[in-house]
Amino acid sequence: MSDRVKLGSGDLSVVVKAEGAELASLKDAAGREFLWQAEAAWPRHSPVLFPFVGRLRDDTLRIGHEVYPMGQHGFARDSRFELVEQGNAACRFLLVDSAATRAVFPFGFRLEIAYALHGASLTVSYTVTNPGEGTLPFSLGAHPAFRWPLPGAGGKAAHRIEFEQDESGPVWRLDDNGLIDATPQPLPVHGRNLGLREELFRPSAMILLNPASRRLRYTAQGAPALAVSWQGFSHLGLWMKPGAEFLCIEPWAGYADPAQFWGDIWAKPGMEMLGAGESRRYMWRVTVG
Repeated sequence: MSDRVKLGSGDLSVVVKAEGAELASLKDAAGREFLWQAEAAWPRHSPVLFPFVGRLRDDTLRIGHEVYPMGQHGFARDSRFELVEQGNAACRFLLVDSAATRAVFPFGFRLEIAYALHGASLTVSYTVTNPGEGTLPFSLGAHPAFRWPLPGAGGKAAHRIEFEQDESGPVWRLDDNGLIDATPQPLPVHGRNLGLREELFRPSAMILLNPASRRLRYTAQGAPALAVSWQGFSHLGLWMKPGAEFLCIEPWAGYADPAQFWGDIWAKPGMEMLGAGESRRYMWRVTVG
């Protein structure tokens, strides 16, 4: 299997890596790149967050009295997926549990990720299936890093996010251990608009738990706007690394351990629970222009 899959619709072209089933390029018909190219400041493009979003306390998964090592965002982003379907404008990848995954996450699972181009839109779909006899606890998140500034735009300060709905916040932040801080902050919106500047991200990512919107526009004068929408995901993370030229717009089903949480996986806030034999689907879409 090739390490990279190329898809095209005429309006868009994308590249997806088998390693992590990770989106690695998103270009319009003019050849303008909209995705961060994994430069030194952050060597990823759009990692898949599974079976956890964010960090667990002490990077440790607790199941009753048993403990397992679990790094930030889980292992899917560093796992090689199997390419199970490919066409000119669509492909599908699969990751299933193995001896290696069960050593750190003792549950059976199937994670399918599908990419499909339709005109100027890319749709990314995730299907999580529980093949086991008990409940499957998990979190799932998307983490696409879009260029900031956008192609054709001026400086970073010209950019904003326009939410679909009025958003009153609050914004949750991460503490020094990567856990959800106990004290939220106001969301600095004007109407439905969030003006973007690096100072917003110097404390940490901005986390909106259960926002009203399921759609937003990332836009700047002189540049094609990106319309981002999602289904199945309940939360939204916004993140950039100050000094770098990307903005991550991240639909999440789950989030990091709260700083005041000391329980095990069955009590962890925000977890998805999937019954035996059940499947659940999640989706996000980006439209250019």
